[in-house]
Amino acid sequence: MKKKVALIVGVTGQDGAYLAHFLLNRGYFVVGSSRDAEKAHRSRLEQLGILNKMQLVTMVPNDFHSVYATIAKIEPDEIYNLSGQSSVGLSFVEPVQTLESIAVATLNLLETVRLIKPKIRFFTAGSSECFGETVSCPATEETAFSPRSPYGVAKASAFWNVANYRDAYGLYACSGILFNHESPLRSERFVTRKIISAVCRIANGSKEQLRLGNTQIVRDWGWAPEYVEVMWLMLQRENADDFVIATGSGHSLQAFIIKAFNEVGLDWSQYIVVDQNLIRPTDISVSFGDASKARRLLGWSPKVHFDEIVSRLVAAEAGSK
Repeated sequence: MKKKVALIVGVTGQDGAYLAHFLLNRGYFVVGSSRDAEKAHRSRLEQLGILNKMQLVTMVPNDFHSVYATIAKIEPDEIYNLSGQSSVGLSFVEPVQTLESIAVATLNLLETVRLIKPKIRFFTAGSSECFGETVSCPATEETAFSPRSPYGVAKASAFWNVANYRDAYGLYACSGILFNHESPLRSERFVTRKIISAVCRIANGSKEQLRLGNTQIVRDWGWAPEYVEVMWLMLQRENADDFVIATGSGHSLQAFIIKAFNEVGLDWSQYIVVDQNLIRPTDISVSFGDASKARRLLGWSPKVHFDEIVSRLVAAEAGSK
């Protein structure tokens, strides 16, 4: 039987690397794209032992001609769009680049699929940032969007383009609305990895203090390797649909900090400094989601929860030193 061909747009990121690993284990021929395949940061693919098991190609998602040429050549069965500027904080500094890398890129991919091979199954990574505040109850697929960052606005735009192409052109296109999900492959520009790295350095004798913004924010943290499985499950259904992917449980950043320092036997309060310069112009105080639909229709539910996530992250960081 001919192998299915999957194109992962943004394969060198956390989710892209885990998804490539997941699909290779299921017998896919995996093609991963990067803006410059020759200079791409490949450490995550190497860490998972899959760099030489897949094909890496150059594609610029916000350049329509680049997208068209790449997809026409590869003719994938499935496309997973995981690319784009991924930092909420950076989106306030670079809002135009954020919108182009997320919303315009998604539109380019959808339009290319429509023109070349409408039977391609298409997934794009949405974000909990689309919802804004979820103080009173967890967000579901029916919750209205109210983004509070340029990143959230860009992700909301991409979501509605996916829905429009599904309805107007009959494409198999869907969005996974992903809440925060972590792993040892996270970049240090994300606050969770910043915390874990500092905790391990301090445990090893560093005299530094950890400077953070608002530590009272509440987020729904999951385990990234589990979340990429849902992306695949969404494309195996008869009909395309959108799903919230979350644990359903919110924890404060301060709780994350306390747990991380407890893992190395230290009192967190001795090492934290709140830096007003790190507080965003607008932010979400509480964000958590309800993945009941995914549990009901995809048979998926998270197995790794908050305490174990933090413990795994500290252990992985400590083991890498």
